[in-house]
Amino acid sequence: MPKKAPRPVKLHPTLDELVALQYQARGFSFLPKQPLTSLLAGRYGSRLRGRGLTFEELRGYRAGDDIRSIDWKATARLRSTHVRVYSEERERPVLFIVDQRHAMFFGSRRTTKATLAVEAAAMGAWRVLGAKDRVGALVFGDDELVQIRPQRSRRTVLHFCKEMVRMNGKLSATPVEAGTGMLNKALRRAVNVAKHDYLVVLISDYAGYDDETRRLVSSIAAHNDVLAVMTYDPFGISLPRQTGLEVTDGAVTREVPTGERFQGAFEACFKERVDAIRGVLGSLRIPILPLCTHDPVGDQLRVALGH
Repeated sequence: MPKKAPRPVKLHPTLDELVALQYQARGFSFLPKQPLTSLLAGRYGSRLRGRGLTFEELRGYRAGDDIRSIDWKATARLRSTHVRVYSEERERPVLFIVDQRHAMFFGSRRTTKATLAVEAAAMGAWRVLGAKDRVGALVFGDDELVQIRPQRSRRTVLHFCKEMVRMNGKLSATPVEAGTGMLNKALRRAVNVAKHDYLVVLISDYAGYDDETRRLVSSIAAHNDVLAVMTYDPFGISLPRQTGLEVTDGAVTREVPTGERFQGAFEACFKERVDAIRGVLGSLRIPILPLCTHDPVGDQLRVALGH
């Protein structure tokens, strides 16, 4: 039986596809209470502050009230059992920072890192809106940074999706001047936007990560929760052991060396970069969520942040 031809890599998302992701945005959560299998459970579970509680009233005890809510001082003063009633704050803005630089335009199967980032951001935004929280965004490319103010509205999420589709559509194999400082530019803007008690979701491959990036991420994490989503393609980690493999940037094509020395150096370079990023984020207790271009984004989010 002949082997099935591999599916072509999906280069660009459409707005209709991102809107349809709202129906798949279930089975995962950004809230502090996480299943034991969640990436955010255990060590990182307490890092997410979640919503606070607002005092509503002091009233008489009713059957079924939680005894832990009894106000013993008021009970003694008023000579009858009284409880303190709280309501959960609904305010938990989430800021998505989405990388759409040329370096993200790479994928060996299913889709590219750039499109994967867009899918993850769109699905996360629909999930946040479903939890009645505000959604904001910073979408950046090699020469452009778009800011969307946090709001609790479907129109805002649609605007976010449209901007991601537009910026993703600009990516091609044509070489461009790399926007090496755009990651830090987006983070500097995030410092001004996310003043306190935000959840900041940074979706990138972290190309160009440097000491300034570390300083900015540390500043954001001092007063907010941060979730670092790292997009990757398996071919960016370890090259296949085959001859005749070629790579191109749209202008120049080169055959990939197959020697053990080159393979080892390639893998060591990736590991060194990831270890450095993991060490910095780990010291700030920032969880890292790896997303692979080969697999559907919804399945990966549910495994990492759901059951």
